[in-house]
Amino acid sequence: MKLLVLNGPNLNRLGKREVGIYGVETLADVEQHLIDIASERLVDLAFFQSNIEGELIDKIHEAADEKFDGIIFNPGAFTHYSIALRDAVAAVDVPVIEVHISNIHSREPFRQTSVIAPVCIGQMSGFGTGGYELALQAFLLRRNGVKL
Repeated sequence: MKLLVLNGPNLNRLGKREVGIYGVETLADVEQHLIDIASERLVDLAFFQSNIEGELIDKIHEAADEKFDGIIFNPGAFTHYSIALRDAVAAVDVPVIEVHISNIHSREPFRQTSVIAPVCIGQMSGFGTGGYELALQAFLLRRNGVKL
C-alpha cells in the first residue's frame, strides 16, 4: 500500500503556531510517528507540505498518475474555500481522507464548512495529530476489505 500524506498552508508551523489549538508536535513529529506505524504494516508513505494551492493540486494529480492507494489530506485553511482543491480531489480516482487537528465543527463559523469533504471518503476532525494515525488506520481497514 502506498499513501500520500499531504499538508496545506501553515502546517509547516505546527509546534509553533497557536499551540493551545494545534499542540506542540511539529510536522516532522507527525511524519515520524506515521513512518513508525506504517513500516510495521508494510505501508509506503510519501509526504508533501505546501502553502501554495497550485502545488497541492499538482501533488493530487501526481498521486493518481503514480498509482497511490490513498491520500491523507489536511488542506488547512483551503478547506473552507478552495473549489480548485475540491475539484482536484474529485478529478482523481484516489480515495482521500480529510484530516483536521482541531474540531473545525466547533470553531468559528467560517471554519465549520469544508468544501472538500463531500468528495472525500471520510474526515477526521478534532483528534489532534492523532487524526493522521486514524486516517492511516482507516486505509488499512480498506486494504483488508472493510468498506468505508
